[in-house]
Amino acid sequence: MTSPHHAAGVRPVIGVDAGTATLREADHLIHELLDRPALSEDVFACTHLHRGDERRGTAVSLVVPDPDTAWRELRAALPEGAGLVLGELTHGPDAAVDSARRAAAAPPASGRAVVYPGVRHLTGTVTAGAVLDGTAVERLVVLGAPAAELPREARILTQDHVRPEWREGVLTLVLVPAAGGLLAPFEVPNPTPCCADHI
Repeated sequence: MTSPHHAAGVRPVIGVDAGTATLREADHLIHELLDRPALSEDVFACTHLHRGDERRGTAVSLVVPDPDTAWRELRAALPEGAGLVLGELTHGPDAAVDSARRAAAAPPASGRAVVYPGVRHLTGTVTAGAVLDGTAVERLVVLGAPAAELPREARILTQDHVRPEWREGVLTLVLVPAAGGLLAPFEVPNPTPCCADHI
């Protein structure tokens, strides 16, 4: 499956810095934002750590079908002090805009994907083939054996939490061995899931 970020010139990326400090907070923000009509379908949302002189935390990038409508909805929905960037459009204080701009420019070079085509199907145990054929994930690697070819029938215990990362323009899911001969995503769910109702 081809990911929307591969057509970034056609579908602009919106950068958002709403002051979220952790990945968990940024995940929660993404799922809250997806409740808005312009952000509800065919969205690609990633998190990006930033460490500026004035601001530290986790910003978000969004690729949406209708960026102009999404821009208006985001301006109305985000708290005061949030930064937004869409091309040459900016909104918010300079430090927040700066981190939002870096987030918008990051994919597909870097970023951690939270929402992407096919993610809703990654529940329970799935095969490697199902991940590659049915989602935007393009590559599977096992930690400690990055060159190993993973059989399509290999089973992956998703734990309903699959966060691939952009690596050199390829959306890559890092896996680790799990009990019972299964594999599992390297990133495990937070012990207190924040977004269970949204997945």
